[in-house]
Amino acid sequence: MPELPEVEAARRAIEDHCLGRVIKRCVVAEDPKVIDGVPPSEFESSLLGKTIISARRKGKNLWLELDSPPFPSFQFGMAGAIYIKGVAVTQYRRSAVNSSDEWPSKYSKVFIEPVSVPPVSELGPDALLEPMQLDEFVDSLSKKKIAIKSLLLDQSFLSGIGNWIADEVLYQSRIHPMQIASTISKESCKCLHDCIKEVISKALDVGADSSQFSENWIFHSHEKKPGKAFVDGKKIEFITVGGRTSAYVPELQKLIGTQSGKAIQSGQKRKADSKTDVKLEPGSAYEENAENTNSKEGHKGRRGTKQPATKRRIKDVEEADEDQPKKTAKAVTSDTGNTKNDFIEAESEDEQENEDEEYIGKGKLGKRSRGAKKPPAKKKMRNENDEASQGKRKKVGRGKSRK
Repeated sequence: MPELPEVEAARRAIEDHCLGRVIKRCVVAEDPKVIDGVPPSEFESSLLGKTIISARRKGKNLWLELDSPPFPSFQFGMAGAIYIKGVAVTQYRRSAVNSSDEWPSKYSKVFIEPVSVPPVSELGPDALLEPMQLDEFVDSLSKKKIAIKSLLLDQSFLSGIGNWIADEVLYQSRIHPMQIASTISKESCKCLHDCIKEVISKALDVGADSSQFSENWIFHSHEKKPGKAFVDGKKIEFITVGGRTSAYVPELQKLIGTQSGKAIQSGQKRKADSKTDVKLEPGSAYEENAENTNSKEGHKGRRGTKQPATKRRIKDVEEADEDQPKKTAKAVTSDTGNTKNDFIEAESEDEQENEDEEYIGKGKLGKRSRGAKKPPAKKKMRNENDEASQGKRKKVGRGKSRK
């Protein structure tokens, strides 16, 4: 005969397995001796689509609190019981359901089929109320090829574990946060499985009062700055794993196996020890740009301001012309006996006085205003041409002459 302990066991089973679920289907038997004061169809419609919020009990009476009334209540009487498929509610003989038994039983008076909906349906087993069995836990980890810290934070894998619990259980079990789950040994998996249960239980024992957590927990140094965080005299370092800051002790938590040689500075900023050396060919445009960029003074005029683009082009041409071999005008005698000057860059007096005269040098085009100094190479070339012509005739441009 069910009494308070059996009814309480049924209430706990409902809370553990049915809360947050939506009633998808309901079947109420045509039995006025059991269903009191309400037609079966009305009973069914009052439950469909409702969400189970909690299970309540007083004495030997149990009722379901839904997201809106009315709430169904149950009195177990002489032989009443709650059955949940796949769950052994109690050892009470009438609550046992075998896998071979008919479901739902033809003797059921009220059958409710609840389904879970998001976000509850997307959660994995509760770390406290529905802990994985060790074999299931080891098997699950062996199939996961991601960092163990990231896996523990995945609520679809195991719900309820957050950042500080993950760091704590990994520290207590001496597992590196970035260790790939599938590479963890069975012994370490067992240790981690035990640590999850122990850390959660100890936190609950002190009412989740963090000031009463064990002194040797890494939790107490989790908020300290890098370089000032220690636990049991050992230095704590911080890295980013799974998008979260992770505290660990390098001396105790080491990457094992093929990962041991890999960098673990994920999410940390690295400082460059030296500048990158770039080799440029002498005289190349890249070398010129590099020299201009690295020069302390650069191409600056007065008061440290940058020279105008036109002046920079003129200066570049002047420097380029100085590096070129000096050209000497050649005096030759034409068929008529006149002396010709064979030159390319010599200029006439009229062109020299042109205020907007354009000149070509080393493939660059620029302009000079009136009174501007002629580039040294060209000025020297003009003087040599004047001497070669001996005052007889001057060459203007290409193929043109004047007296």
